Amino acid sequence: MDSKTLHVDAGNGYDILISPGILDGAGARIRAALPAARRLFVVTDSNVSPLYGPRLVASLEKESFQVHTHVIPAGESSKCASRLVELWTWMTSLGITRSDAVVALGGGVVGDLAGFAASTVLRGVGLVQIPTTLLSQVDSSVGGKTAVDLDTGKNLAGTFYQPDLVLMDPEVLDSLPDTDFMSGMAEVVKYGCIWDADFFDFLAARPDRRSLMGDIGHILYTCCDIKRQVVNADEHDTGLRMILNFGHTLGHAYELAGNYTVWTHGQAVAAGMVAAARLGVALSVTQADVPERIRGVLAPLGLPTSISAAPEHVRRAVGVDKKSAGDFVTLILLEKIGAVRPVKLPRDQVTELLAGLDGR
Repeated sequence: MDSKTLHVDAGNGYDILISPGILDGAGARIRAALPAARRLFVVTDSNVSPLYGPRLVASLEKESFQVHTHVIPAGESSKCASRLVELWTWMTSLGITRSDAVVALGGGVVGDLAGFAASTVLRGVGLVQIPTTLLSQVDSSVGGKTAVDLDTGKNLAGTFYQPDLVLMDPEVLDSLPDTDFMSGMAEVVKYGCIWDADFFDFLAARPDRRSLMGDIGHILYTCCDIKRQVVNADEHDTGLRMILNFGHTLGHAYELAGNYTVWTHGQAVAAGMVAAARLGVALSVTQADVPERIRGVLAPLGLPTSISAAPEHVRRAVGVDKKSAGDFVTLILLEKIGAVRPVKLPRDQVTELLAGLDGR
């Protein structure tokens, strides 16, 4: 595939570079983006570190960066306040300065945690995102959201902090287990649902990993371009950007119901999108064929199209929904594939409506 570049206007402005093998050229790219940086603080996890850590470090040292690496345990449990403090302590003990930068090498957990650390240590240092999962490449590495989880819910403490550069190497996706690859596909399908009906049909014609990887450059570019447009218009998630949460309100309830171990984020969002489509039909917002069309794309990918959640899990998810304002919650519904309609409803009514879905 050809190399592709997208520019995001949010923050100070930055490029998203999509290119096979770019990991080996990361040092030169980062040097060009951050010419004053002397030291780089690489945050990665125990799965990614042995696969790609040495290649990245070699590339950085080739450009005369002094590199420090910190490896966190892989998994959602690392996206917590104690790990954030751990990163702050590690960086400050090594004497990080405002001209240095953090490099996040990993999936969404690493990107969110390292981004939060970069945004807050010394009140903000440089940040480079190098996402290594499909979900992080098409979603979490772009747009500047950083966060840690709290006992009361996911992503409830964080910042908006745009990176200085995003480097995407499609070749690293080859090492992903099928479960993780397909979890990322849930977010890919979401972009078709909310923005681009032709892209939705394009995905429907590629029902397996091999056919998807054959067009992965186009898939990454399309998803990042959509997110770029949304973030440029609404960096701080007060309007248009809310549409990126299609399927997430119930998805968070499903994750909670599984204690964040049974269902991956992508699996929960997949079922949440079908549920949101069904709810839209019930409210006469969504065309009647939409739930089955979404099922028809998700099911061949091995993604769940229904998950059960107890009413208390739904209430808790709605109670901490970041689309809430006062006593109201904005539900992200579809009119049809490619067209979104946000619907603002009282929180209690949203809880009742979502809890009333039988999951089929």
